[in-house]
Amino acid sequence: MSSKFKIKYFKIEDYNVIFEDMKEEIKKPLEINQFWTLEHYPVFTLGVNKKNIALPDTKIPIVNSDRGGKITYHGPGQVIIYTLINLDQFSMTITKLVRIFEESIIEFLSQFNISGHPQAGAPGVYVDLKKIASIGLRVKNNQTYHGISINNNMDLSPFSLIDPCGYKNLQMTQLKDLGIILDNKEVADKIITIIKNKLMEYEITRDKRQS
Repeated sequence: MSSKFKIKYFKIEDYNVIFEDMKEEIKKPLEINQFWTLEHYPVFTLGVNKKNIALPDTKIPIVNSDRGGKITYHGPGQVIIYTLINLDQFSMTITKLVRIFEESIIEFLSQFNISGHPQAGAPGVYVDLKKIASIGLRVKNNQTYHGISINNNMDLSPFSLIDPCGYKNLQMTQLKDLGIILDNKEVADKIITIIKNKLMEYEITRDKRQS
C-alpha cells in the first residue's frame, strides 16, 4: 500500500485563514493524505453554485468559498474534518470518495444504533430526513480539499436563516439531540478511523484487481 495519513488538530479557527492554508497545502503533490479537524467561528459560506441563493439578513459573516454546493453554516460545536486527499494514490474518482465519506458517517452512527442514510443529488448524511452531516469538496490537480461537517453539540438556529445546501425547509439535527454525547475530538477521531480503513480497503482491493 502506498497511502499514508496524518491528522492535524486545530481549535476554533477563522474560516478564511484555514481556507487559504488548504489552498497553499495542495499546491504541491500530497505525499501524505491529511485530515484537518477543527471548529469554526460562526460563518455562512457560499459554494460555487450561487444560483438562486437567498442570502440571510444577519450579522454573521458571509464568505465565498470554492467548494461544491451552495450555502451552509459553520459554528462552534460543529465538527469539521477537512480532507486533503491525493486521489492519484487510490486511482479513485471524486464520486467514490464522497460515497466513502457518506458510508463512514453512516457506520459511525450505526455504532449508536442510529440509522443514517444518503440522499440522491444531495451529498451528506440524513437521519429521519433531517441533515446531520454535509460534504463539500474541491478538486485541484486531482487532490481534494474542504470536506465534511458534522453537527455535534451546537446552536442550530442560524440554519433557519438559510436554505441549507440550497434546499428549502431542510431541517437539521445533531448528535446531541440523538442522544450521542461525545466531544468534537472523539467524533472526529472515530469518523477519521473509519474513513482511513475504507480507503485502505479500497486500495487493497484495487491492487488485487490489478495483480
